[in-house]
Amino acid sequence: MATPGRCAGLAPMNHAAHGQRIAVVTGAARGIGAAVARRLAGEGLAVAVIDLDEAGCAATVEAIIADGGRAMACTADVSDEAAVIVAVARITAALGPPTVLVNNAGIGPQADLVELATHQWHTVVGVNLNGPFFLTRAVAPYMIEAGWGRIVNVSSISAVGDADRVDYGSAKAGLIGFTKSLALQLGRHGITANAIAPGFVVSDMTRATARRLGRDFAEHQRLAARSIPVGRVGRPEDIAHTASYLVSAEAGFVSGQVVYVAGGPVD
Repeated sequence: MATPGRCAGLAPMNHAAHGQRIAVVTGAARGIGAAVARRLAGEGLAVAVIDLDEAGCAATVEAIIADGGRAMACTADVSDEAAVIVAVARITAALGPPTVLVNNAGIGPQADLVELATHQWHTVVGVNLNGPFFLTRAVAPYMIEAGWGRIVNVSSISAVGDADRVDYGSAKAGLIGFTKSLALQLGRHGITANAIAPGFVVSDMTRATARRLGRDFAEHQRLAARSIPVGRVGRPEDIAHTASYLVSAEAGFVSGQVVYVAGGPVD
C-alpha cells in the first residue's frame, strides 16, 4: 500500500536559487496528468507529481528524468487535507516554493442518481473539488510571496451537465466557480487562475465507459469522433498543450477563463 505523503525522485535543493519555476501536478500517474507533467518538465520547470498510484507516479518521474528533466513523486490522496499539507511541505523543502499548480486529479464513476450512495457523492466531490481547494490553499502563500503564480484546474464538459454522473458533473461545475473566484481574489498578487474543460479524451475514464457499454474501446472512440466537429477524439497531449500556455509568462492577462478543449463548441 502506498504511504501517504511519501515523496521520492530527483529533487535538487538549489533550483529556486537558479530561478527555475516549481510546478505541482496532481493525478499525474498517467493520462492527462502525466502528459502535463512531462510537457512542463520539457519546458524547463521542475515538476512534483502527486497521485495515489505510487508506481504510476514513479513512472512519470522516471520518464521526465530520462528526458533530461527534474521531477519528484509524492504519493498522496488529494482529498486528504493532512496528506496534502505534508506533500506540499516536502515538495517545497526539496524543490523550492511552487508557483505553478495544475489540479488534474479526478474520479468519475458512473451511477444513477437514485442508486448513488452518499459516501460515493462525498468521495467524488472530495477528489474533484475538495482536492483542488486543499492544494490551492497550501500552495497559494508561496505564489503570493513570489508575486507570481499560475493555477490551472482541469474541469470537464460534464460541468454543463452529465446525465450519467450527477456527482462528477456537479463537482466539475463547482471547480469552474472555484477557478473564477480564485482569479478575482488572487489577481492582485500576480496570480492567474484558469480552467480547462476537456471533452472526450483517451483515458482510463473513457475506457471504463466503453467497458460499461460492452464496447471495444477503438470502436467507442470511432463512435465518439462522429459527433466531434474536428473528427477525432482528444489525446492527453491536447490538454497538455493548453496547460502549457496557461502557465506561461505570456498568459499573464488570461485569468478566470474556461477553455473547452473538446474539438468543437460546448453549449
